[in-house]
Amino acid sequence: MADYQYGGSEEENAEIRNLEAELVDDPDNFETWEKLVRGAEGLEGGINRNSSPQAITTVRAVYDRFLAKFPLLFGYWKKYADLEFSITGTEAAEMVYERGIASISPSVDLWANYCSFKAETSHDADIIRELFERGASSVGLDFLSHPFWDKYIEFEERAEAHDKIFAILGRIIHIPMHQYARYFERYRLIAQTRPLSELAPADTLATFRAVIEAESSQQAPGAKAEAEIERDLRLRVDSYHLEIFTNTQTETTKRWTFESEIKRPYFHVTELDEGQLTNWKKYLDFEEAEGSFARAQFLYERCLVTCANYDEFWLRYARWMASHPDKEEEVRIIYQRASYLYVPIASPTVRLRYAYFEEVSNRVDVAKDIHNAILMYLPSHVETIVSLANLCRRHGGLEAAIEVYKTQLDSPECEMGTKAALVAEWARLLWKIKGSPDEARKVFHENQQYYLNSRPFWGSYLVFEIEQPTSAATESIQYERIKQVITDIRSKSALQVDAVMELVQIYMTYLLERGTKDTAKEYMTLDREIYGPSSVASARTGGTVVVHPTPTDGQFASIPHIQPTLDDAAAAQAYAYYQQTPANGTVA
Repeated sequence: MADYQYGGSEEENAEIRNLEAELVDDPDNFETWEKLVRGAEGLEGGINRNSSPQAITTVRAVYDRFLAKFPLLFGYWKKYADLEFSITGTEAAEMVYERGIASISPSVDLWANYCSFKAETSHDADIIRELFERGASSVGLDFLSHPFWDKYIEFEERAEAHDKIFAILGRIIHIPMHQYARYFERYRLIAQTRPLSELAPADTLATFRAVIEAESSQQAPGAKAEAEIERDLRLRVDSYHLEIFTNTQTETTKRWTFESEIKRPYFHVTELDEGQLTNWKKYLDFEEAEGSFARAQFLYERCLVTCANYDEFWLRYARWMASHPDKEEEVRIIYQRASYLYVPIASPTVRLRYAYFEEVSNRVDVAKDIHNAILMYLPSHVETIVSLANLCRRHGGLEAAIEVYKTQLDSPECEMGTKAALVAEWARLLWKIKGSPDEARKVFHENQQYYLNSRPFWGSYLVFEIEQPTSAATESIQYERIKQVITDIRSKSALQVDAVMELVQIYMTYLLERGTKDTAKEYMTLDREIYGPSSVASARTGGTVVVHPTPTDGQFASIPHIQPTLDDAAAAQAYAYYQQTPANGTVA
């Protein structure tokens, strides 16, 4: 950032410093960003070419940071371009416009503003037309693209290029759009003065001429004069144009309902209501079913301006694009745009899908880098860590996956709750992949003292023991193992009461489904202790919570351990919970 001591008055500098401090604490606050932009623009009474270099540097830096964070705000790209034009001139403004249309290519307004700016500041008609054609390929299919097309026609009118105006109208009349009728009326009017060769494709005109000549030879001897043939041709071409109009009208009507339900066609940081999201989904369903790749792709691009922060639409776009042959690079670009620019990293699903895509493309190192980039910002994100471990297992074997878990367990940035879940995942790998339940059991047993308050750890431990295959000879052994886990949960763990009750209920279900004739008594005892009134439920947790020992050599001493003893306040809270627990056998 610029040195604010030299960019404005003391009061102006103080305001900007305060706003910068607010953004450090809350970098996603859109209102603060807007205030910062306004504050920077107002330095020294308003930025212009006579402002100090420090003030100009400041406002540029603010705009660059703001638009890097919110690149879909087309109005601010226009404001930034106007500012650069007032400071430096045409070339600087064009560079801003180019950055803007690269960030939000489906913006009709931004393209119309850029093309108008080019038409006003350039004297080379061919260069201006080239820019308009770029705009037409980007926004020409938009249902509300009439401001852009009007600018294009206006430019050609000033150049008195009537043939080009007619050609532009000839393209527009095929596009389903809001103001299709007025473009057709003008096209039909101009068609009366244009040469026949411009009114329809050559093969269509040849077919019409052949039909007219054949009809003429049947009705009267002798050939028709060329003037009569041209008159008849124009009548047939007019009917041909009316057919185009009818078809465009039909296609416009099909889309009208969807378009009328779009209440916010631009990007904003506030969330969309469910009705808007549903309408976009239905509109995409419709356009895909219509079968036009170009129209469906453009609608996706429009949708992802409004719904840029919703990863479900990016994922849908990537999946749709991937269904078409030879579109690998297009799919990659979709994932990159979503990951690098739009979807918040707090929602990493789309980034993980991007990693899987790169893995399929034999770019395993890139896939790993994507996972590691997520973990830089979300060091305790279990899904990402597990995904990385599985990626390493697929391409490096079981030990590579275990190494991922060990690295994360040793990381001081990884939260305790996450580490508990990772230990459970580690054990699951040994059980499911290596086929060694004894090693998995050892991991659970040796680590339980470090995760006494982790519901995922104890839940995984219990499910692990319950799901072990048994036979008549081993059922009793397995029963003792499961019972020991429940005993540890009730006597050693520091779980919340509702979590203990939930896990005990799983055990009680196990007793009914797989226990012997003697387990019914144990079931009823647990039912009384867990769900009974407070006068008989003194054993609801099976004992007091104990402090775990300090790790010894050979254990995971690098893992921070907790002190799970209950103080008086916690005990009182637990007792209050007991008093509210229903006694009907259900979990509160």
